[in-house]
Amino acid sequence: METANPRSETLILGTRGSALALWQANWVRSALEEHWPHLRVDIQVIKTTGDKIQNVPLAEVGGKGLFTKEIDEALLARRIDIAVHSMKDVPFQLPNGIEFGAIPEREDPRDALISGGRKLGDLPPAAVIGTSSLRRQVQLRHWYPSIRILPLRGNVDTRLKKLADGEFDGIVLALAGLKRLQRENAVTQILDENVMLPAVGQGALGIACRCKDERIQNFLKPLNHLPSSVAVTAERGLLGVLEGSCKVPIAGHATLDGNQITLRGLVANLSGTTLVSDSIRGESSAALELGIQLGRQLVERGAGRILAEISQSGSGSPR
Repeated sequence: METANPRSETLILGTRGSALALWQANWVRSALEEHWPHLRVDIQVIKTTGDKIQNVPLAEVGGKGLFTKEIDEALLARRIDIAVHSMKDVPFQLPNGIEFGAIPEREDPRDALISGGRKLGDLPPAAVIGTSSLRRQVQLRHWYPSIRILPLRGNVDTRLKKLADGEFDGIVLALAGLKRLQRENAVTQILDENVMLPAVGQGALGIACRCKDERIQNFLKPLNHLPSSVAVTAERGLLGVLEGSCKVPIAGHATLDGNQITLRGLVANLSGTTLVSDSIRGESSAALELGIQLGRQLVERGAGRILAEISQSGSGSPR
């Protein structure tokens, strides 16, 4: 005799369909159902513009919103109840009516080189490195000006296969995604932040919901990790001042030490010949304000000029 399902409430979670996005969505589902035994979370895959356009560098087709627009629309239309995003893909300005209900504990935000054994400094001078991230490109060009950089998009397995097929001498990926997909054993070198400062929000997940939806917000509260939320808030304050997108090489990473937060930020020109970087430290309770202040410091130190030049000339890698 079948027994009735004891779960009495259902949430629909919207996500992209890549292996990494599905891992993230399933992790959130498991965490929610563990905290709320009466809750069932159903996953709905939504294909975004960024997923549909695979053969063009992101900087040439639009900004971060390419990976969130269709999911945001589904959330506002109430076709889904929550959405899971990689925070590094989320524009600073969220659509009206959407906010983050939780930012779970962050995974390692650093970048990783996969090259079959040779570290960056051991690669031949004309080595070919694959990445479509302008942030990664400019920092690689700055420290290793002789290497060649070619665009590389697709999911993690696609990128690893292209490396295995000999299309590149090395590729650079987010360490967090490799860890989540249990591909960390492929990593040759975890890149020091002095060489490769991470993207704003890298390694962190954001669980979005509709504003003023108290029922959903109450479900999400137990998943919020305050130190991660504070760090990402500071980084996104920096992003807001610099109007960051996939078209602009911006990096930022915050770390907490007790009630103190240290935030580093970086802006570079497209050739990587000029890097403008700075840091700030203060009370974690003023995380957003510190991010805004650091952004203004970077603008005053030359980032404003770089951003204006990129805006006037159009984005994309230099030929």
